[in-house]
Amino acid sequence: MEPPTSYEAEKHPVVGQEQDREEAGKDKEKENSDIPRRTGQSQVYTATRDTLFSKKTTDAEAHVLSLDFICGMNPALPVFTLQDQDELVLLYAAAHVGIIYNHTSKSRHMLKGHSHSISSMCVSEDRRWIATADRGPNGMVIIWDSYSGIPVNTLFDCHPDAGVIAIAFSSDTKHLVTLGTEEFQRVCIWDWTNESEKPLWFTELNPKYGFQDYIMFRLKNSSQLLSSSESHVLFYSSFNKETSGAAEFTSDRSENFGVANMSLSRSVFHWEEPKILIASGGGVVEWLKYCLLLHVSCDLHLPVPNLSLSVCLHSCIVTCNTESHICFYNGKFTLLAWYTELNLDAIVSISFSKEWKKRQREYRLDSKPLITRNFTVTTVSHRVVHVNAESLITRIVLDEDYEPIHALTCHPSQSAVVTGNHGGILEMWDYSSKVRSGRKVFNTEKQIQCVTFDPKGLYLAVGFASGAVHILNARTLESEQEEALHYTKDSIQLITFSSDSKYLATADAGKAVSVFHLITKEGSLPQWMHLGRIHSHYKPIKDLLFGVHLDSTQPRLLSLGMDCQLVEYDLENSSVDRLVILSSERIEQSGVPMCMTWYPPLTAEQFLLIITDQYKMRLFNSTTKMCRKTLQGPTYGSPIKKIVVLPKSEKADTNSYYLAFITMEKLGLQILPLDGNPYKSNALICHSAGVSAFACSYDGRFIFTAGGADCTVLSWEINLNVLEAAAAFGGKDMVPFYNLLEGGRDGKFYREMEDFFYYCQVHHQGVDSMEKRQVSCKIPLSEVSSLMRALGYYPTEQEIEDMQNEVKFSKYAETGKYVNDIDLEEFIKLYVNHRPAFSISSSDLVRAFWALGNVDSTGQPVLQRQELIELLQVRGEHMTEEEVVECFTALLAGLSEPKSGHSEYTLDSVIPSEISVETFTGQILGFTSSAEQSRAGSLPPQSDEPKTSA
Repeated sequence: MEPPTSYEAEKHPVVGQEQDREEAGKDKEKENSDIPRRTGQSQVYTATRDTLFSKKTTDAEAHVLSLDFICGMNPALPVFTLQDQDELVLLYAAAHVGIIYNHTSKSRHMLKGHSHSISSMCVSEDRRWIATADRGPNGMVIIWDSYSGIPVNTLFDCHPDAGVIAIAFSSDTKHLVTLGTEEFQRVCIWDWTNESEKPLWFTELNPKYGFQDYIMFRLKNSSQLLSSSESHVLFYSSFNKETSGAAEFTSDRSENFGVANMSLSRSVFHWEEPKILIASGGGVVEWLKYCLLLHVSCDLHLPVPNLSLSVCLHSCIVTCNTESHICFYNGKFTLLAWYTELNLDAIVSISFSKEWKKRQREYRLDSKPLITRNFTVTTVSHRVVHVNAESLITRIVLDEDYEPIHALTCHPSQSAVVTGNHGGILEMWDYSSKVRSGRKVFNTEKQIQCVTFDPKGLYLAVGFASGAVHILNARTLESEQEEALHYTKDSIQLITFSSDSKYLATADAGKAVSVFHLITKEGSLPQWMHLGRIHSHYKPIKDLLFGVHLDSTQPRLLSLGMDCQLVEYDLENSSVDRLVILSSERIEQSGVPMCMTWYPPLTAEQFLLIITDQYKMRLFNSTTKMCRKTLQGPTYGSPIKKIVVLPKSEKADTNSYYLAFITMEKLGLQILPLDGNPYKSNALICHSAGVSAFACSYDGRFIFTAGGADCTVLSWEINLNVLEAAAAFGGKDMVPFYNLLEGGRDGKFYREMEDFFYYCQVHHQGVDSMEKRQVSCKIPLSEVSSLMRALGYYPTEQEIEDMQNEVKFSKYAETGKYVNDIDLEEFIKLYVNHRPAFSISSSDLVRAFWALGNVDSTGQPVLQRQELIELLQVRGEHMTEEEVVECFTALLAGLSEPKSGHSEYTLDSVIPSEISVETFTGQILGFTSSAEQSRAGSLPPQSDEPKTSA
């Protein structure tokens, strides 16, 4: 979703007008809601408190992937009460999304616009306006209208390269303060109702004050603020540019303030007097301000242990503690009311509604009732509880487990999704009704790493970090066996069933694969027998996949590792504690395999689709393991790490197959068959902190993603019609591939390609031939490598062989004949699919020199001549000494075709004794500027994600 831009100030209500309108009451709002909207009139201005959940949403109709539901929340942020009269409406955050939750109707509205996890939220005093902020590169602050859910303003890069840790509205809602996360933290005040891109006032804080993570305005004086860290409280006297000032409260200056070694939890302004109240331990410290001089007035120890926070309302002070006691005090700290029987965990945040209630004071029956409000509290166990201040009735409105989620799977035939977290809790949800249908807590095991259903939906296998595997009944979540399958101490990373549900395979962190076989005997319950465990890889295993042999119905098992090995296991000849390897093939030369799946039946051959970290998608013959096709994959900032072919939906309007994938932080869809067309894929951010797992519903209508550290699971609705429409905008036939060339079809690069293409025909027929030329629209395969090099792409010998095999066998399954030539259009597709997704940058060369070379006297990395020669002759595709001399002679001496066998150049005369980065790029490669290092392209910048090379 594109970040929203600001509305014109006159198109939404002025803050003061909105407060007057709110005081008019709900009847006036209903009256306003009946007024017909004039053409062009702002939806924000005409919205009432009932608007948001009464309008129909069309989000799913306009996007390829639409956020449907979120399971989880961010307990580090408070939960705010927006409405509490006829309906209970709350605001909370999950991952990078704000959620307005109507507990009465059990409906949610998503506030989508952030590209990083939300780090702070606040609401205005009248609960009309919401501000959300994130932290990270290109962070932003978005102000929303809570009545309509529409963003009304966005502050872009208000704290560049750092983000925001705390925000707050002024009491009149006209200003917004942001607190950044820079090394020298900045405090900025914004007039958010205008379109100004600069703050009204800002100041930088000295790091000696500690990391400030909380900020607020004074209730009745917006020219005063305070911020706090664990050890310091700062007071700001004004935000006028000419008369700004700040004073320091500190816990480590006991000689001045009479307080020693005090840990500060929350600081607030007194609503009337010039005081600041600081919650610490079991008491509240009261500070007086006189002309920016601070003094300790009292250190009041309240009758509540371990005070967690304090809040100032317009007429009383509220304190909460670790035993869930809530106390109300007047300005003189006289106890007015208390709640001591809530039976909750420690309270970490509290939010009051804006509707006032009357409650009889507990200690004096003849006194006037206390005027207070309903409130919502969040506990340390991530439970959100609403309390009716008048009847003292409590109800749980949210109860979420906040543990990292790395396990996720969908039922093969029902609308059920299962999640497992690091707290050892397994949950099953019915995603149609959005209701939890099952829950199991493992008391002896923690850290669920992976989970999967068998294809028949009878069993649910759960893998743990301890190495244990539990087999559960998929319906009841009860254990099928008395003891867990525990044959390793290494964490189970992958788990999968065979298509007949008779085999279960796991891959663990010890780079080993284990297989279990289901044994059924008459008169006894089925038992899983350990077939064996084998260390089949020397680097981490990235994927594990069952299939079926072409000549039988017997299952086959393959594993894929970062060591570039594709290993197949001989299940038929394996016996108890003896797992046999059938074959092991190296499938990558320089890239690192990330994942694999069976390619759908779109061709006459059966293919295995493998994704690499170099953004390539490669098809391998399932029998010969020969690479038959290489295609450019989606480039969305980081390589694809998991893929799954979507099941065909009965409600889909198309008969095509589709591929779902996740990268480091994005979820995407790809139209099949693969051809390298970049317009046939679409992706968006699903978890800005990183996506750990994903799964697809059995009918192909929903995709579920787990956020790992953000402890959330997101449900996405798929609209394939929008995906097809977006692909159509890219053009038909060769148009998308012409666009991938520099300058397109009308550019200089395309004309050069045509010239080189026809020169290859001349070269093949003999440059010196005097016979009549046979001009055609094709060139032989033997000329493909020369044409690639002429265009600036220098493939290895293995890559040349892959390209020739791709063309040679392209029609063999259909016709039984080889293809020995290629036309220009086919060559363009071959070129854009095989060339590197990104050129080598200067930083890549520097890293290579640091890894391979030594440091010279100036502290710069250099390669010794002999070391470079040994690397070229021993590593990778080996070069002979003659080939090394020939190549460096051509580069350094300018000879395009040095005489073979008796060149006058030697290695010592051609290559400098020490080679620096500048020497290598300038003298050897001949680059004089960074612009010459690569041709400009349309691909996005390369990810900063570290790569592992074979």
